[in-house]
Amino acid sequence: MSRIAFIFPGQGAQYVGMGKDFYEQVSCSKEVFDLAGEVTGLDIKKLCFEPNEEINITEYTQIAMVAAETAMLRALEEQGIVPEVNAGLSLGEYTALIASGALDEKDAFKLVRKRGIYMQEAVPSGGAMTAVIGLDGETIARVCEKTEGQVSVANYNCPGQTVITGEESAVAAAAEMLKASGARRCVPLTVSGPFHSPMLKSAGEKLWEAMKEIEIQDIRIPYVANVTAEYVSKKEDVKLLLKEQVASSVKWQQSVEKMISDGIDTFIEIGPGRTLNGFLRKIDKNARGFNIEKAEDIKKVAEELKC
Repeated sequence: MSRIAFIFPGQGAQYVGMGKDFYEQVSCSKEVFDLAGEVTGLDIKKLCFEPNEEINITEYTQIAMVAAETAMLRALEEQGIVPEVNAGLSLGEYTALIASGALDEKDAFKLVRKRGIYMQEAVPSGGAMTAVIGLDGETIARVCEKTEGQVSVANYNCPGQTVITGEESAVAAAAEMLKASGARRCVPLTVSGPFHSPMLKSAGEKLWEAMKEIEIQDIRIPYVANVTAEYVSKKEDVKLLLKEQVASSVKWQQSVEKMISDGIDTFIEIGPGRTLNGFLRKIDKNARGFNIEKAEDIKKVAEELKC
């Protein structure tokens, strides 16, 4: 019997056309897209399905991603597949909260729309992010601490891939030190700001205020938080974790390792792309990974899990 986790990708995996076949073929998925548009006042279908530049702008990307992921999630749930735990990378944590029952769809869409706006507004000039390849996360964190200026770890993705974030000059200086410390490559990322850096603390503060209007529901299925890489089962903890997440490191590798250590052996990535499955293979090659990205994937995964 498989022990299943649902996992949800974050910003950067988006593309034009994501979720369109779900909208056209699955009634519950169509309802999700329609609700997201109604709640936010945006044309979510146009944003997700038709060629446009907004899909790659943070304030629009975030709501588009969560709407598409939730539409795919609902289609999978109709097959009777239930996870033991949920987790999402960065933005994907909001869809994990929907899957866990902590956020209802309306509140989640309202909150994610505001999060995207706040993060876009908070982006300082001169921010940067760089992927560090071929060096362990602990060494990278120590180098960042020694580097003059604002630079820290944004994402612990998987063994051999960690992302640093902060002031452009500090990130560049840290990258040179990391290459001297044994990193194979340091690859600057094309992003609009230093995400998951203390430089975006103001966005977290605004989000905290916005969450006063949001009610967190009882958590039916535990989820693993980015900030702590630990299970969350108390609804009282959710808001503070979401506030801290904006400016804190995403402990994705540690989150997956935690789930595996507790017996999870099957991970279903729900959302555009296969980024998380790529990380999973590097974290534990024995773990099974599936992907729900197209409507046709639903039947394939359901049949595979019944074997």
